[in-house]
Amino acid sequence: MNRTIDTDTRALRTNRFSAIMNSVGVYAIALLFLLLGMLLQGVGVINNFMTTQNLMNIVDAVALLGIVAAGMAFITYSGHYADMSVPTTIALTGIVSVELLRFGFFFAMAGAILCGILIGLINGIVVGKFKANPIIWTLAMNYVSLGIIRFVWVNKQIYPDVITDNVRAVMLFDNIYRFRLFNVLSLPLILMLILVAAGQFILKRTPYGAQLKLTGSARRTARFTGINVEMIVASAYVISAFTTTVAGLAITSLSRVGAWYNGAGYDFRAVTAIVIGGMTLAGGRGSIVGVLGGTLVIGLMNNIMTLLGIGTFSQDIIRGAIFILVVGINAKTLRSQGRDDA
Repeated sequence: MNRTIDTDTRALRTNRFSAIMNSVGVYAIALLFLLLGMLLQGVGVINNFMTTQNLMNIVDAVALLGIVAAGMAFITYSGHYADMSVPTTIALTGIVSVELLRFGFFFAMAGAILCGILIGLINGIVVGKFKANPIIWTLAMNYVSLGIIRFVWVNKQIYPDVITDNVRAVMLFDNIYRFRLFNVLSLPLILMLILVAAGQFILKRTPYGAQLKLTGSARRTARFTGINVEMIVASAYVISAFTTTVAGLAITSLSRVGAWYNGAGYDFRAVTAIVIGGMTLAGGRGSIVGVLGGTLVIGLMNNIMTLLGIGTFSQDIIRGAIFILVVGINAKTLRSQGRDDA
């Protein structure tokens, strides 16, 4: 007696946008924004888009955001969405670095990095071991850090040249953002490229990257294969905190002031760049190179909106709408491919 095995023969569909993104990538979108800026300048709608100074401004802004996004991508890849404590991690580590400048530049850098890693370790342990909701917990940590800043420093702005008369330490701190190799490549840009290359290699070429991928895409399976899931998740948060601290040092160097507001907006901009760059919030899919492309898209888009005279609140609305659109498209695509983890 022949038995017929029923199979699901429904075609798995992909939408046109996803097909385009898979074939040409996010860098094509960045190119379209670049061409849009050139077109708007050509017809006289905006000015100075293609000037050397403006292009350098775009690259510098991309570098700062890219440093944050390169680390946060590890959290997204692990299936834990994003780190919403980024703004106050930037602010707190920047303030700590300025306070410690009185003991020397390298002591200030070490103190700031240790502070950032401590925040990341706390986030990683609570989310990884105790399975707290990653968004709710990191938002709580964000407010705790903000409370510490306001309690200890009473909303005061802290200036490096006021904290210490060590001219060399202050000069080195200023040069974190202002140093340019060959008078072209800024230190944040160099650091971002190093972090992107290292992150891409770690995610795609190392056993740790494979374990992080399996943790993000199938946590229970990862646990059954012997992976220490808690440690993997915790390490992702530590990596994110480290890169956030590096960005915090550069941002504080740029503004020449340690203040509670220095990191405002970097959490949402980073996760938007990550999603636009093709890394799904479900975890286990995407690349750091794609995240870099998403960061470039955000940088170009922000610059064009600024030159068009679009206000900060309106820019936030536009970025939010784009984020919702991309997340919706990704979710629909995953479901159309037979995946229920969208």
